[in-house]
Amino acid sequence: MRTIQLRRYTLVDGEYDAFVDWWQEWMPRVRPAAGFAIEFAYGLPETNEFVWAVSAEGDEEAFLALEREYMASAGRAEAFAGVPQRVAVSTTTFATPFA
Repeated sequence: MRTIQLRRYTLVDGEYDAFVDWWQEWMPRVRPAAGFAIEFAYGLPETNEFVWAVSAEGDEEAFLALEREYMASAGRAEAFAGVPQRVAVSTTTFATPFA
């Protein structure tokens, strides 16, 4: 079983390009190193949005346990060190596969 988390961001005005550059530099390194797979990532520059999905083996409880480890990790701390807040609104939910 694999659990998928959908992450939707509305970015701070003027921060779209900087956010995408940062995300492309860091997330493909730190998320997989923490046990996650990046399922997809899409930017919507016209609406200043970024949508992506990350997954991990196990149920939601296992995902959340892995997420807690990731949030406390040195890799994540390094990725976010000195980075200004670029996400104005964030919505994170678990997705249910149908196919």
